[in-house]
Amino acid sequence: MDKIKIHVLRTGEVRVSPYLPFGGDDCSMLKASGMTTPKKDWIWLPVFSYLIEHPKGKILFDTGWHRDMSPDGTYDKRAQIKSLGSWFLYHINQGRIAKGEAINEHLAAMGISTGDIDYVLLSHLDCDHANGLNQVAQAKHILVSKAELEGTKRLSFQIKIRFQQRWWKGVNLQTFDWNGTEGPVGKSYDVLGDSSLTMVNIPGHSEGLCALKIKNAEGRFVLLFADGGYATKSWRDMITSGITLDKKLQRQSLAWIREQSLDPNCIESLATHDTDIKPHVIEL
Repeated sequence: MDKIKIHVLRTGEVRVSPYLPFGGDDCSMLKASGMTTPKKDWIWLPVFSYLIEHPKGKILFDTGWHRDMSPDGTYDKRAQIKSLGSWFLYHINQGRIAKGEAINEHLAAMGISTGDIDYVLLSHLDCDHANGLNQVAQAKHILVSKAELEGTKRLSFQIKIRFQQRWWKGVNLQTFDWNGTEGPVGKSYDVLGDSSLTMVNIPGHSEGLCALKIKNAEGRFVLLFADGGYATKSWRDMITSGITLDKKLQRQSLAWIREQSLDPNCIESLATHDTDIKPHVIEL
């Protein structure tokens, strides 16, 4: 098989309470939301999306922020509330996206049309992962796990705040069900049918959250674990995040991420919001 190339693309940044990414097992939802933490203590984290150039096509993993939430490339309260469609959500996380960082802007700079994208794979449907979906609506296939989409419709206060269907309105969003047994709960999806791209269910933070395991013919792999943890220290020190639907499942998923990250065949293991990561290209 020809080489697989993974472009790690910065698609904005997000400002949150430090307890949201690193709150740990005893963190309450109120504390994680930042409502009790002064804004001066909040932290900015990067938002990464990934372009995978694969012998069988071009694949995006997540989309980052939409340009309309930061029209001038700066922090814009009014534009963000309008883009997110939620005053409450704005008060839990703020974002900005510099000029050239929107996913469609990255693609244009690389000479790639959004219609050239064969698959958009969504780790989950939180705003900083799916808000930019309309910018790549021309992609041939846009996929999210069936469990994730169904989970956004459940009746709970947290779900109602976190997920806004307007982000994928007008987008041909398709769902997939599990066809494999890899991962912490034995649920995975082989995207291309050759084990080179596997969406692995890592629930806890959200119901259908997926990591993407990208593997070459020699068994070497890169793990993109999205919000299964917020940094390398998350799996190294087993630090769960403050925003979660099921803390027990989140710990189980984090333990699997740790196991995979320490595997000798793992070339890189990347979280979406790790401040130690810089944009770069990985070849498998």
